[in-house]
Amino acid sequence: MTRILAWVALILGMLYFILPLVGMTEFSLSMRRGVYSLDAYTTILGDPRFRQTFGYSVLMAVATIIFGVLLVVPTAYWVRLRLPWIRPYIEFITLLPLVIPAIVIVFGYIRLYNTSSWLPLTGSSMGTNLLLVFGYATLALPYMYRAVDTGLRTLDVGTLTEAAQSLGAGWGTILFRVILPNVLVAVLSGAFLTFAIVIGEFTMAALLDRPAFGPFMQILGANRAYEPAALAVIAFAITWACMGLIQLVTRLQKHTRAGA
Repeated sequence: MTRILAWVALILGMLYFILPLVGMTEFSLSMRRGVYSLDAYTTILGDPRFRQTFGYSVLMAVATIIFGVLLVVPTAYWVRLRLPWIRPYIEFITLLPLVIPAIVIVFGYIRLYNTSSWLPLTGSSMGTNLLLVFGYATLALPYMYRAVDTGLRTLDVGTLTEAAQSLGAGWGTILFRVILPNVLVAVLSGAFLTFAIVIGEFTMAALLDRPAFGPFMQILGANRAYEPAALAVIAFAITWACMGLIQLVTRLQKHTRAGA
């Protein structure tokens, strides 16, 4: 009886999430009356604004991932190696982006770094892009840090560090040639999650007036009918592709370790 109830709950949960997606996909294919077509998708993919905004968001996602890795991996490694007592405080700090709205963070950036402040980053496109990368890295911090920290838990960090030091390795070599390759799957998991967050983020990009994918989705949704549904399906597919890549990389890593 318990197993039957579990299956019923699972099926109901799947229907709850799948049916709206099926309905949205069906609507996106109904642009031509009386027949299913890919007209909405053709219109979206042929729109130069789609290519511009999507390319911009991909570039911002790559920059955010690089910055996040350079920030989180050394921090998590040093906390686990030398400062285990500070770990609860670091975890608390990394959880703050989950409870502080993105609009609060971006308004803080605008207030601190506007053209009349001591560091006028919003006065140039380069500075505003830099602020956006920092904002995206903040939003992705809970996921990136926990992914890396989970990967470090599977390692004997102290032994690896002592072995590398005994061979004459410096801290940079230890971090990027010993520790990072061993937590690569965890880093990639955090990277794919970061990519999914950046692609769909709206608030920060809109308030900083950046040509990102999220604001483009909102503008399109306010003026079209079928194209926004097609764009939502595309964004959903990108997110699931990221999740699939996480699973693929994890399985490949397990097979590699098993073969070794």
